[in-house]
Amino acid sequence: MSDAFFVPDGDAWVATSHTRGPWSPAHQHGGPPAALIAHVVAAAVPELSIARVTVDFLQPVPIDRLHVRLAPLREGAKVQRHIARLVHGDTVVAHAVLLLVRPDTVPVTPLVDAPPLPPPEASRPFQFPFFREADGYHTAMETRLALGEWGTGRAAAWMRQRVPLVPDAPPSPLERVLVAADSGSGVSAAIDHRSQSAINADLTVALSRPLEGEWVGLDSVSTYEPSGIGLADTRICDGRGTIGRVLQALVLGARRGPR
Repeated sequence: MSDAFFVPDGDAWVATSHTRGPWSPAHQHGGPPAALIAHVVAAAVPELSIARVTVDFLQPVPIDRLHVRLAPLREGAKVQRHIARLVHGDTVVAHAVLLLVRPDTVPVTPLVDAPPLPPPEASRPFQFPFFREADGYHTAMETRLALGEWGTGRAAAWMRQRVPLVPDAPPSPLERVLVAADSGSGVSAAIDHRSQSAINADLTVALSRPLEGEWVGLDSVSTYEPSGIGLADTRICDGRGTIGRVLQALVLGARRGPR
């Protein structure tokens, strides 16, 4: 097993067991593939900043060899949109639309919309209890509970990577955010994970500035409806304050047995 979430293989990427999610031993957590898409896009368009990423998970992402296919959707001088497809064999398993903005210097004063979270060193060590395997995403990440109690539907946690996204390269601020962002619904989970699941069908991350430091703060609340639809709404933070938001549409159901 490599000490990274993905290992390059020609023009493809091979997922390691660090990507393993909680619902199946054969499928990835949503964070690492979202970060891989951003990694490939950022390398292709380095002069622009990625301000928003929306990923639709069309199928469970397998822990296997994957390709990222890019195509421009709109190429403006200031704002661009690109489509990225995560492909397993001949099957598109995830589809992403990325909003890219050319950075500029503008004389404005940033506004403060919420107080910073208690720092990681003052927060309690925590590990998500609903993973079935001994190793996976939950062990590749360090997590600390900053506010609230897990299982109540509202909590905040700090997360940072124990392994890089790809070998021999420190994670970028955006990669750190995206690896962690799909955990918002897990931080604020309030279901009985022994019998229920709340799988997010998509992931939208919007950022106003880059992350500072290694720790990603997720200040999250989840709501669930009898219709079987839920929503996780997460404020993304660093030590200085808010840097963006995460939204995840949740599909509620009975938890299946191991596959």
